[in-house]
Amino acid sequence: MKISVITIFPTFFDSTVVGITARAVQTGLLEIEVVDLRQQAEGAHRQTDDAPFGGGPGMVMMPEPLARALEPLEDSHRVFLGPAGTPLTQHHLDRWAQVDHITLLCGRYEGIDQRVIDHYIDEEVSLGDFVIAGGEAAALVVIEGVSRLIPGAVGNPLSTDLESFRDGLLEEPHYTRPADFRGLTVPEVLLSGDHGRIEEWRRQARIERTRQVRPDLIDPTDRPSIDS
Repeated sequence: MKISVITIFPTFFDSTVVGITARAVQTGLLEIEVVDLRQQAEGAHRQTDDAPFGGGPGMVMMPEPLARALEPLEDSHRVFLGPAGTPLTQHHLDRWAQVDHITLLCGRYEGIDQRVIDHYIDEEVSLGDFVIAGGEAAALVVIEGVSRLIPGAVGNPLSTDLESFRDGLLEEPHYTRPADFRGLTVPEVLLSGDHGRIEEWRRQARIERTRQVRPDLIDPTDRPSIDS
């Protein structure tokens, strides 16, 4: 699999290849290509942004450099990371992990020229209902989220099968040694050796944790207050 990233800050990705992502790259399962958008811009200053038509604050990323960077990648699945996109979910990552080549376009400033989104982008995705300075941090999230799903990247495939959101629920709490940590003990059932009871405890714990922390996953109309 190949992931291309288009950005005006290529050094943002100097420390990308760590952990599972590093293993995927080192074993040839993943290739990461960082495209410096300024190399597609003209003029002495390699300008990539300009004032918006109609006035208003901030700058908008110009269409020409973006088009030049995206056109050679037309055979990839091109994703723009911006706040107006569909909220990123595990489903996105699962789907993208099955694609041979995806491109992640990192916006900056007030955004990018809408004509680029309309004609060169296959999908627009957001990390959530908040705004950050640019798409680079979002691209790092996507890279790590996708790379761990590439077959062979994770030692035990069950690690990605039995986790939050797989069955519409959050994962259950986890415990490890010691069984008694400063007077705080592990649930007795986990020490029982009774696999049937343990599995039932885990199932109930997933339901209860989801009901308490993310009730919207169980009932989408029951969304937590923004002030909670």
